[in-house]
Amino acid sequence: MEAEVKELLEKAEATDAEEDRQYGEVKRGDELPEELAFREKRLKKIQEAREALEIEAKREAKLARKGGKKATGIPDDKAQRNFTDPESKIMPAPGGKHFEQAYNAQAAVDSANQIIVAADVVDETNDKKQAIPMMKQVKSNLGRLPDEILADTGYFSADAVEGLAADGVDVYIPPDKTNHTDKNIAMPRGRIPNGLSLADRMRRKLRTKRGREHYGLRKELSEPVFGQIKQARGFRQFLMRGKKKVKGEWRFICTGHNLLKLFAAWRNGLLGQLFESERPQLAVM
Repeated sequence: MEAEVKELLEKAEATDAEEDRQYGEVKRGDELPEELAFREKRLKKIQEAREALEIEAKREAKLARKGGKKATGIPDDKAQRNFTDPESKIMPAPGGKHFEQAYNAQAAVDSANQIIVAADVVDETNDKKQAIPMMKQVKSNLGRLPDEILADTGYFSADAVEGLAADGVDVYIPPDKTNHTDKNIAMPRGRIPNGLSLADRMRRKLRTKRGREHYGLRKELSEPVFGQIKQARGFRQFLMRGKKKVKGEWRFICTGHNLLKLFAAWRNGLLGQLFESERPQLAVM
């Protein structure tokens, strides 16, 4: 029996040595081909994405039916889902000439010192629903609302304008794109005509001397902040994945921006002036 066991072990060692010579020391020889293994993993990912799209379509259909709308609950043929970060969305890139897989970063900026007083990240492609949530965050952070809000046309909605005005905030959000540096724009005179829509009242407000002067401050407030973060500091893409982590990363970047502003004010002996305003004017982008 000892001889038979020895013979079997020698044969096994010889077989192992031959397989090692053919397939390598870490393989057995019965592994799936690399291409097939990759396709199996890809198929699993596709199946997971399909299930996620179906769940999302059913959820949206349920909400639509509550609002009295018809919905099939079946994903659209063009529905897409990103494998790397499913929580991100396809959004138009700056300039609108192409699309990117991205998040929508928000920042509320103090008018006096370009301090970011609220920051958020959303997965919605436009800003229409972000004005009120951003002001709620400002109030939570500062304990008060600003005197004014200046935001671009993407933030305009009846709910935003009426809701913020009811809270005592002077709102400057154009309903459509307007070149407020155009000196040929006719300024309105006299009383506001009766029957004007909310959008027309805002257009009229922004054509007044006060409206043009105030809204023109946007290019000196929030736009430079994004320029400093993206161009001067080179932050042009998120390194994290998932909305919660991306939101934390964005707020970390905004905190760094504020520390640089505070340091510059301290170095120039102006730190006390940062805290003088009781209710700051604000710009949102």
